[in-house]
Amino acid sequence: MFDKSVRAVIDPLLDRIARSLAEYGATPNGVTWLGFALGVAAAVSIAFNSYYWGLALMLASRLCDGLDGAVARADSSHRGATDLGGFLDIVLDFAFYGIIPFAFILADPTNNALAGGLLLLVFYANGASFLTFALMLEKRGLEGRERGSKSLVYTAGLAEATETIFVFMLFCLFPDWFSVIAYGFSVIVVITTVTRFVLAYQVFGEN
Repeated sequence: MFDKSVRAVIDPLLDRIARSLAEYGATPNGVTWLGFALGVAAAVSIAFNSYYWGLALMLASRLCDGLDGAVARADSSHRGATDLGGFLDIVLDFAFYGIIPFAFILADPTNNALAGGLLLLVFYANGASFLTFALMLEKRGLEGRERGSKSLVYTAGLAEATETIFVFMLFCLFPDWFSVIAYGFSVIVVITTVTRFVLAYQVFGEN
């Protein structure tokens, strides 16, 4: 819901950082992999109850997630967003969004397993609706690039990257409240998925 507004604020800063990284030889895919590695490190920290370390590593991971596309734009030796870059960006993002709730389940399975499992379930359904909707738009040649240069068309919803990272931050800051927060956010993710179903019927019809 807030991704477009947040991107408008942070993209100029990311572009400046990306130009410096490109001058030192950083590649977009390398930044993507670094972001994922930091996300895995965050999950390991969380699983061992080091929530503040997990938070710091998670934010560093998401910084890389914002920088990979900016590096692609800044590096004249690359052609902007590539198919491989788009594949890595989306798949590793989805892996990150799964590994953080799973880490909280490992940290306290007795209290967190049910809520964490539900959150992973609704993430799975939402991710499937997101990817399939994007593919159908591409198939029909429909564009939606107002959300930035991406390899796939992105659709808006209540639960986007900004909201998800904010919730993950709350998990780290208030780990004892993980279940309550996870249940609440699961409802928001379900609403996002349902609205995408409604949008699919409106855009694609019944054929």
